[in-house]
Amino acid sequence: MTSKSDLFGLHFAALLLGGTALFSKLIPLPALDITALRGVLATLLLALLLLTTRRSFRLESRSHYLMMGVGGLLFAFHWLTYFYAMQVSSVAVGVIALFTFPVITALMEPLMDLKRPDKHSLAMSLVVLAGVGLIGLEGSIAGNVVLGLTLGVLSAILYSARNILQRRKLMGVSGPVTMFYQCVITALVFLPFLGPTVAELSLNTWLLILLLSSVFTAVPHSLIAHGLRSINATSASFILALQVFYATLLAALVLSEVPGPATIAGGLLIVLSSIYVTRQARRASRQVISSPVSLPRTAEK
Repeated sequence: MTSKSDLFGLHFAALLLGGTALFSKLIPLPALDITALRGVLATLLLALLLLTTRRSFRLESRSHYLMMGVGGLLFAFHWLTYFYAMQVSSVAVGVIALFTFPVITALMEPLMDLKRPDKHSLAMSLVVLAGVGLIGLEGSIAGNVVLGLTLGVLSAILYSARNILQRRKLMGVSGPVTMFYQCVITALVFLPFLGPTVAELSLNTWLLILLLSSVFTAVPHSLIAHGLRSINATSASFILALQVFYATLLAALVLSEVPGPATIAGGLLIVLSSIYVTRQARRASRQVISSPVSLPRTAEK
């Protein structure tokens, strides 16, 4: 039975994730500096959480540490390219481009097993390309739309690769522990390249970075994990798709970034394609679980 509190929590998580995009414009720093400082503060907050709840920081094996390192690098550059995409174009372009990740995942995962992607994923990839193309034709967006789209799709590829790696190699590691290590790696990778202006940041800017690292990073991921106790993954994906709408609406209200018709049409194509692919993947997994195990023909002879 679906809990109303969990349902509200997922909607609130989608709102917070949509609001995360605003910080790419509200914080007066380059994307690299924001990513580095976000990694540092998120690391401290997650370490405090793990110590308070008395959870172990230790991983099971050396291979876990190696895979965590690779996943951390993917995650670090996913954060960087996502914020950079929005800084060079608009919030709507960056968020919509990132939301190509479900389709990208559906294409990447079979290829890693040396299999062909299914026809639904291939069809939806063409729809996503059409959506990206429509956004690229938008002339009313300030900044470099093509560069923003390119960086946003690159961020989606990095995010997909990180998720696949995590699902295959780090399945037994808890969410807070995974986030802790990946935030540590993010901080270590980008801290050496911090700009000199960081030392002169105002109190208001530090508060924005703290808000981004806590309320808009730790809280939504905790709400998602909590909500999945009573809400199936397909329903959760539909709800979380609303973050594109929330981000675009908040950017219009707070930053006066109003998307044109081509961006709206392209965004709809991408989001609907992502929802469709997610639903197909969920349906396929249910069929695998419910189908009876049959002996191979060679064993029957």
